[in-house]
Amino acid sequence: MCEKDSVKAGYGIEIDVQLSSDGEAIVFHDYHLERLTETQGAVQLFTAAALKETPLRGSDEGIPDLTEVLKLIAGQVPLLIELKDQDGSMGLNVGALERAIADALVGYAGDVAVMSFNPNSVAMMQELCPDVPRGLTTCAFRADDWPLSDSICERLRAIPDYDRVGATFISHEVDDLDRARVSELKQSGAFICCWTVTSAEQEQKARGVANTVTFEGYLAKSPA
Repeated sequence: MCEKDSVKAGYGIEIDVQLSSDGEAIVFHDYHLERLTETQGAVQLFTAAALKETPLRGSDEGIPDLTEVLKLIAGQVPLLIELKDQDGSMGLNVGALERAIADALVGYAGDVAVMSFNPNSVAMMQELCPDVPRGLTTCAFRADDWPLSDSICERLRAIPDYDRVGATFISHEVDDLDRARVSELKQSGAFICCWTVTSAEQEQKARGVANTVTFEGYLAKSPA
């Protein structure tokens, strides 16, 4: 479901944002272009102008920047922005993307929150946009799924940075919602989102733990 359709249906929207080569906040999920466009290469190798002229598969629309998407949503539905890790190792090499997003959010009047797998990115957003709710994107961090060291995966799996970054929610992998740490955070008052639900049956099970879900491929429970 695209942003326009989500707004019409009243669903909140989750988007992924990363940097162009010239430091603009670009709304695109994958680190590389080839799955969703006819162009090959990493998003960060292209300017924002070039990306806007890169059509998405099955569409004549290019890849938007965050400012364009904010104008489209215009506060009509809640917006959740995931900052894609730009460090490569969930480390401390952050700042450019966070500042680009903070600049884009100046004057935005709608309900918006930010999150990232990289807790250092969330900590930076705490400094730049202290009034914007923050969360951590979390999962089982299985070694086969991540180009990270075992020690980094083990650390992030325990969600140790929740309090440090001033988080109020997590968005956790749907197949790992039975993790004890998720239950512990929920009991302490954390709002629990989950990703990515792909059927009504999976949603029903997930809502036994999660307060809300990120979904695709079907229409989730009405947001009304």
